[in-house]
Amino acid sequence: MRGFIFDLDGTVYLGDRLIEGAAEAIRTLRARSDKVVFLSNKPIATRQSYAEKLTNMGIPTTVDDVLNSSLITARYLQRVLQPGERVLVIGEQPIRDELAAHGIVMSDDPYDVQYVVLSWDRRFSYETLNTLYQAAVRGAKVIATNPDRTCPLEDGQIPDTGAFIGALEGATGRPIDLVVGKPSPIAAEEAVRHLGLDYASCYMVGDRLETDIKMGNDTGMNSVLVLTGISTREMAERSEYRPRYILNSIKEIVNI
Repeated sequence: MRGFIFDLDGTVYLGDRLIEGAAEAIRTLRARSDKVVFLSNKPIATRQSYAEKLTNMGIPTTVDDVLNSSLITARYLQRVLQPGERVLVIGEQPIRDELAAHGIVMSDDPYDVQYVVLSWDRRFSYETLNTLYQAAVRGAKVIATNPDRTCPLEDGQIPDTGAFIGALEGATGRPIDLVVGKPSPIAAEEAVRHLGLDYASCYMVGDRLETDIKMGNDTGMNSVLVLTGISTREMAERSEYRPRYILNSIKEIVNI
């Protein structure tokens, strides 16, 4: 039995368009008793919405089949927060709802928080940056949901959380404290534990060298790059993050 961890944007679909052959490939894996989980760095949608989107695209999916950076962040904070500690959240409603569901106490006061969750926020402004900066320079630990600089769409790319990380690091002159989504080993551990397999039996399938492939390589998984999203074959050949397999698309995953 093998486990397949699939990125979503750029791997299974692009925007609202399913990658050709994705549904058939995942159906084949499940039919032969391989395990499948979907792992997204994207924090602006709920796990339920991912499950519904995949199901509507012809890939039957429950919310338990989906892990995302919001859930991983919430679980991490549950482990590290001390009684009375509060979290400033830069992000949209889905991640706020996930944190609230896990009992995380949030505050909008940058002068009275011990942690900052820095996530994708399409309303990000100078005021947001200043709030984030004030918390960081006063010692709050900054945790990013994901480091992705952009998010792939059917007609191009748009800025993602990595852009906001860059803004904060430019202001403070130092790196943030932690990323919990891919390529973090925290995200890898969540996915492998969910599948109930060891790292060597799992395949990390994604379109980004610096997140999907790096995480797979760093943790001893089999890394699989698909060429339907951000990274190209030429980029892979030049990169320090060399995938074990390069596929034209997810459609070919059944041949590994």
